[in-house]
Amino acid sequence: EAPAPARLAARRARIEVLPLAAPGPLPEEDLSVGLAEEITAALACLRWMFVVDSSSLAAAAAREGAAAAARTLGLDFLLTGTVRRGGPAPGTGPEGARVRISLRLTDLRPPAGVVWTQRFEREAGDLLDLQDEVAAAVVARIDPDILLIEAGRAQVRAGAATGASAYELLLRAIPAIHRLDQAGFLAAGDWLRQATALEPDYAPALAWHAYWHVFLLGQGWAAGQEQEAMAAAERLASRAIALDPLDAQALTILGHVHAFVHHRVEEAAALHRRALALNPNLAMAWVFLGMAESYLGEHAAALRRLDRYRALAPCHPHAFFFDAARAVPLLLLGRHAEAAAVCRAAIALQPGFSFPQKVLLAALGHLGDREAAAAVRARLLAIEPGFTLEQALQRTPLRLAGDRALYRQGLRLGGLG
Repeated sequence: EAPAPARLAARRARIEVLPLAAPGPLPEEDLSVGLAEEITAALACLRWMFVVDSSSLAAAAAREGAAAAARTLGLDFLLTGTVRRGGPAPGTGPEGARVRISLRLTDLRPPAGVVWTQRFEREAGDLLDLQDEVAAAVVARIDPDILLIEAGRAQVRAGAATGASAYELLLRAIPAIHRLDQAGFLAAGDWLRQATALEPDYAPALAWHAYWHVFLLGQGWAAGQEQEAMAAAERLASRAIALDPLDAQALTILGHVHAFVHHRVEEAAALHRRALALNPNLAMAWVFLGMAESYLGEHAAALRRLDRYRALAPCHPHAFFFDAARAVPLLLLGRHAEAAAVCRAAIALQPGFSFPQKVLLAALGHLGDREAAAAVRARLLAIEPGFTLEQALQRTPLRLAGDRALYRQGLRLGGLG
């Protein structure tokens, strides 16, 4: 049964994109309106966000101003900006003309204020390609930012969990998953269970609960209940897709469950590609597709997918995870020093995440740095006491015998028994 429209609206942040102001005349196409349309269409792919048709705001904005009109309509966020075209740089022809696009996102609720800004400067070139490029970057960066803003507001409202909606419970859980503090992480699991009990048809809460189980398993925190956690991750993610087959994030989470938890990597790659067909700006899907391809031994292709993620969302809240994914193909290509550098950067962002500790240990083992490996091994065992080489090999989805052997050898040389 489909959720009622009122419930759907209550589960989403409401945002409007206004046509960009154009201080000077723009030849050929109206880039201002075109950009707003492209960004609006891209934002509409996000299943947890409600994008308001700009025509509903235009008349009121002309009378009382955009921000006041947006508040009247009950909007949460307003995206505005300007677009300017400059002449060609000295020594270049007309093809050297530049376009500067400045954007800002305003949270309209008290205390109102600008919460995100971005400036793009590009050669004018093909204006349609320019619109696509800017829209992709904007959506990939706004998506996690708004989610964290909403989560922060939910935390302020929290007090006690009594009376919280499923949407508010989900928003409280997301930052706790990011932080990976064990006590807070386990509390996030409780909030997600409450959210899915309150609204069993709430696909995003089901998908995030499945994602939570993946971290639970990867961190070694399932406490002897690994089989139950594996089954729950599959059940929750599959249910999310059954409820909303067009939810790109739920699709890619299901794919990651298939790959990491069940080692069904070909199925995972197909789900990630479907997710990207629905939302080509979803950073998570680019990362998980890259990981799946690396599991299958396609390491060069994996690096290209991860390059796309970094171009779209270089400051993603899950960078501690997404950046670390790059270390796997680097390690398996024999680029051990680069893999170690990637892992160290990811660990600096989130020291409590065990995944980069494992890859770093393997890289240091191959590099012969026993002293550094001993320190990493101690940190890893503090996170996952009793973690063994046998467990590492059981958990890894690596398909090729040569890749598994290289990973095993690195961990053994790093001192993992």
